[in-house]
Amino acid sequence: MIARKIVGECFALLCAVMLGLAAGALWLLPSVFFHRPLPWLAVPAGWLLAIAIRQWVHGKRWNAALLAALATVVASVYIHVLIATVNIAAMMGYGLVDAMRTAGPSMLLDFARISLSRLDIGWALVGIVVAVVTSLRSSVATPRRVG
Repeated sequence: MIARKIVGECFALLCAVMLGLAAGALWLLPSVFFHRPLPWLAVPAGWLLAIAIRQWVHGKRWNAALLAALATVVASVYIHVLIATVNIAAMMGYGLVDAMRTAGPSMLLDFARISLSRLDIGWALVGIVVAVVTSLRSSVATPRRVG
């Protein structure tokens, strides 16, 4: 029984990371469209990730809160890596995948770290708080009494 629980928790962790990566990739679209990073999108990303994790990944409140916070962190880091990749691709004339392959994960993480500002960190922290609070709230609506 314990092995089954461990496998389930590991799968929930994997799902949270994948949802964070998907949120970061989706976050890239308006950033590229407006030609600037949009760090305030961490708030709606955290909210949506918390709802998704609470509804479909994990039903326990505190586990869902930790997974939602992790997914928001992953999305915030991944968007900075993707923006660094887009900048390299634009400067070098490469495609996005070629720029990722040529630069490598180490260089992309360094560029993302260099471009990080206090405002980005602040918005990411607000997004994490929103994710935790949203995932701690009850997901089931209480029915109203008639009469």
